[in-house]
Amino acid sequence: MPDSLLTDNVRIKAVKPLVPPAILLEDVPASETALKVIRQSRVDIEKAITGDDDRLVCIVGPCSIHDVDAAKHYARRLKTLADQHKDDLLIVIRTYFEKPRTVGGWKGLVYDPELDGTHKINKGLRMARELLAYLAELGLPTACEMLDNITPQYTSDLVSWVAIGARTTESQIHRQVASGSSMPIGFKNGTSGESATCIDAVRSAGQSHWFPSVTKQGVTAIFQTEGNDAAHVILRGGTNTGPNFDEESVTKVSESLIGHGLPGRVMIDCSHGNSGKDYKKQSVVADEVCRQLASGSDRVFGVMIESFLKEGRQDSSDLQALEYGLSITDSCISIEQTEEMMNQFAKAVQARRKAQ
Repeated sequence: MPDSLLTDNVRIKAVKPLVPPAILLEDVPASETALKVIRQSRVDIEKAITGDDDRLVCIVGPCSIHDVDAAKHYARRLKTLADQHKDDLLIVIRTYFEKPRTVGGWKGLVYDPELDGTHKINKGLRMARELLAYLAELGLPTACEMLDNITPQYTSDLVSWVAIGARTTESQIHRQVASGSSMPIGFKNGTSGESATCIDAVRSAGQSHWFPSVTKQGVTAIFQTEGNDAAHVILRGGTNTGPNFDEESVTKVSESLIGHGLPGRVMIDCSHGNSGKDYKKQSVVADEVCRQLASGSDRVFGVMIESFLKEGRQDSSDLQALEYGLSITDSCISIEQTEEMMNQFAKAVQARRKAQ
């Protein structure tokens, strides 16, 4: 056929084989210990959403995973904190392997595991699954962000909790996949800060949907879901509304959720729009959350913190000069600062019990 008559794939530069999910699951199996950790943590988080568990869910970790060894080092430190505060906090390690981009840039470990533009996606998927298996075996629940409807087939059995980001909360595809996902899923308010979008997303995810996707065997298929009753709202602030972690904003969203027959509890993202994209101001958000908890409020069931071994961030343009334990995407607080923050949250939970 002459090029002048081509109408399909005219802008596709290359096509490479993608390993079927079932093959990777066989190569990197989840142990019985790991599956028990994931299963129990999902149950615990769901109870926190409904109020049947009064511990505070803390999604804590780096903005993105780029160094597996550093992530394991951080995880061991976080596991000590999780054990120390197990009566008051449900600490879940943030393991984000895919990064949404407004225009361009590094898209995460899955898409470019060597950080050099080679995009060895099969390698990235394997590294992500191996790390999740390690973390669950260590005894830490795990959290990821879902960006598409294919990659979860490679890792979802090892994930305790999932976030849908501000840019994708309105996406019908993400709402459909969330409706069939096995774990609790949080929808962030949109980048503008308006809460109606994420409340609609929670309602949509709670319903049954039909949609095409890919099976574990890598075969296209039509899925029907039963709906996810553990979907919830994450308040992260926005460009139009400003921060929304204050008691008035929380109360407004809580009452709206209750009006729709949903649990009136939300998660607060201490970063992003709520901190004005200043990682140091995560502590300001944490202080206010603790004040609400200590006053007896049960409207906040969880928080998100961007944290890594070292404080701040670095550019990844020079791979030879990368500093160990320092984020290459959003800036993070250090593990030492995280320890202080977890102590603060634990005390606030204890104070809430006394106030109720």
